[in-house]
Amino acid sequence: MPYVNIKITKEGATAEQKARLIRGVTRLLADVLDKNPRTTVVVIDEVETDNWGIGGEQVTALRRKQKEG
Repeated sequence: MPYVNIKITKEGATAEQKARLIRGVTRLLADVLDKNPRTTVVVIDEVETDNWGIGGEQVTALRRKQKEG
């Protein structure tokens, strides 16, 4: 029983986009590893940008800098 945990920043991914991720990952595991889609578990965790850091900075600050140019 494969278990896949996808972590993304909470920045507005729609329900349809998340559904596509779940379908796509499930299909990929079936195609590449011959895993049974009925027993494949996919979990999407959305993390607030204040709780996600890249290069020593919070994503919130990085996004703000990008907007400021």
